[in-house]
This record gives sequence, C-alpha cells and structure tokens, in this order.
Amino acid sequence: MATRRDFCNKEDLIGLQNRIVDERFRDSDYRNNQNYIGEMISFRDQRIHFVCPKPEDVESLMAGLLASHLSMMENAAELPAVIHAAIVAFGFVFMHPFEDGNGRIHRFLIHNILFLKNAVPQGLMFPVSAAMLKKPDLYDYALEAFSRPLLSLLKFDLDDLGQMTVKGETGNFYRYIDMTVQAETLFEFVKMIVDHELVIELDFLMDYDRARKAMQEVIDMPDQKLDLFIRLCLQNNGRLSSGMRKTHFAFLKNDELEAIEMIVQKELSSRRPLI
Repeated sequence: MATRRDFCNKEDLIGLQNRIVDERFRDSDYRNNQNYIGEMISFRDQRIHFVCPKPEDVESLMAGLLASHLSMMENAAELPAVIHAAIVAFGFVFMHPFEDGNGRIHRFLIHNILFLKNAVPQGLMFPVSAAMLKKPDLYDYALEAFSRPLLSLLKFDLDDLGQMTVKGETGNFYRYIDMTVQAETLFEFVKMIVDHELVIELDFLMDYDRARKAMQEVIDMPDQKLDLFIRLCLQNNGRLSSGMRKTHFAFLKNDELEAIEMIVQKELSSRRPLI
C-alpha cells in the first residue's frame, strides 16, 4: 500500500491504524488519553522510556507535522528524500497519536515518503524495516536521542493503576524537534541496505532466474507452478513434502521431481531473500 498514494493525512492515517490493530483497539480519531512507553522493573515500579504528548496537544501537533509534509512535498527538489522521510516518520512516532500501532505506521511512512519522492525504483521493495530489525541498537539510538533528554524536562505523576498525569505546558517540547540524529540514522540504514542487503537480494533473484530456466529444461510447467515449487522447497530444506506433492504436483514423475529438487538445492538453498 505504501506505493499507492500519499498517506500523510489524518483520514488515511486512521485508516492505516484500523487495518493493523485488533478491531477492539481501532481508533476513530487521535487518542484522548495520556500514554507513555515503559517497562516493569518491580511489582509496583515502572521505568519510563518515553512520555507521549498530552492528548490535548496531539491534534495541533499532528496538524503541524502534516502541514510540514505538504510544504516539503511542494519543495521536493530541494530536500533529500531520506531527510523528508526521517522528519515525517520519526515525527509521527514521537507524536504517538494512536493508542496502538504507532511504531508500525511510523515504519510504513518511511516507505511511503521514499516512494512519493521517487527515491526507490518502481516495483522494488526497499527493506528499511528489515534493516532496522537487524540493527535494533541503532534504531533505539535514534529514538532515545529525543526521548531521553525529554524526560529531564517533564514532570509527571504515575498512579497505582498506571495512569499518568503530565504537569505544565509541554506541547512545544514536541513541536520543535531537532531531527538531525534521526536523519543521520536513517541515512545509515539506507546505506546498509544499498551496500549489503540489496546485493544479497539481487544475487538471489539472479540465482532464482537461473534455477527456473534449468527447471523448465526438465519439465515445461507453468510459471506459477514453478514459483510455487521453489517456494515450497525453500520452506522445507530444499525438498518438496509428500503432502504438497500429492495435492499440487501429482503430475511429476519421480525422476522429474528428483531433478528439479536438485536444481533448487544447488542454486537456491544457500540463499534466502531478505524479505
């Protein structure tokens, strides 16, 4: 969906949230409660990692973020795509406008902005989320560069039921964020993908094409069947399970099955696509 249109508007963001969370936790608007991110360190105590904006500030903060996005789109040629994506995506997750699903939408928005800025070739999935998963410390560093200093500026109470009350006017702490660290970190992830992950992915695709051609020399079956056979073999250590053969490939002779299994094992079993 990230390659279909611009999702940086309130209606579409709510629609995204509704798609990815349990229906019992779908929001029809921005949140109206004070949320935060923490972890239990004892029976009664929590360690707070991030305090989200007060609910009464969320509407104006999100309006400002979305207006900034439109301004950057109008001046698209003057702003690198990665900086634009960092500002919108990290800005979104720092606003934390929903009860649930904020992190997933945040990563979705990176893909969406890179598509809107024509930074990724059509049809190519640029695996930013996968790179973040491989380098969680670097990802956490980008988040904590904002969240840690923020904690020293906020005063809040946490009751026995885990309900937080933030004291004072705090909206401007979230309205004027220096996104330098977040942009630099996203550039690091992009560099990692270009230098390493895409090389692995392209090598896999080249081997995949070679395997398909070799399999077609053994038996000329439809492309859809070829792709399914390869996928099923890769999920089962290079061999087709007896159940799948019976239900999907009963037409294969024993010698044909053995030959095309060997092709998959030779060309692809040592390579697995990143995504």
